[in-house]
Amino acid sequence: MPLEAVEARRLYRQVADQLRALIDSGEYAVGSRLPTERDIAEQLKVSRPTVREALIALEVEGRVRIRVGSGIYVSDPAALAAPLPASAMIEGPFELLRAREFIEGAIAEEAARVAKPEDIARIDASLLAMANTQHPGDASMIHDRAFHVAVAGSLDNAVLVRVVGELFDQRLNPYFAKLAHYFENPESWGAALSEHQAIRDAIAARDPDAARLTMREHLARSQERFAQNFGTEAASPRAQARSG
Repeated sequence: MPLEAVEARRLYRQVADQLRALIDSGEYAVGSRLPTERDIAEQLKVSRPTVREALIALEVEGRVRIRVGSGIYVSDPAALAAPLPASAMIEGPFELLRAREFIEGAIAEEAARVAKPEDIARIDASLLAMANTQHPGDASMIHDRAFHVAVAGSLDNAVLVRVVGELFDQRLNPYFAKLAHYFENPESWGAALSEHQAIRDAIAARDPDAARLTMREHLARSQERFAQNFGTEAASPRAQARSG
């Protein structure tokens, strides 16, 4: 497979560019299956999440079709979407989650020191709304966002509230939305709700270390949920059933 190792920021865009060029050159015909995530990652010397982001970008463009539990197949080029220009600078989902893990961990730590009863009440209100909302759906994302913004709001700093809100809103980019389509479900929502509750409890207990760790663990586990394999390697029975 004629691929070249790459190293730079936003590696997933370079991986997507190489795979797109191979498809356009006829190296992979319409209907053929691409190599597995693992094989691509090993040949390019990049992480599997980077490969996953690249494949998601190609699916958004209509270049490939991901069949959970089966593999990634080259699509008919009849109705392709144009690739996003480099100027669009869309961060990959894992890049966003890693940034949130770092920033929101520090925010939660400080929230445990300064949160007032009314701040805890706002956090509790968002948790109650999450518990009474079906997922996936627009309403669940609104309440999820409200939780993270409420934690940031405890610091009484409008800049941090805006930063947290804007980072969360990056979930609306097409790459993140497509990845979420595969891996978010009622079970993952229940896990996220439990993790949110642990963050709230640490803040209410005024335990900065626990608040930082529970927030970082929540966002790290979000990355793990999105890092599940959607190819042919070790596909779960559930994934196979969903592959249709």
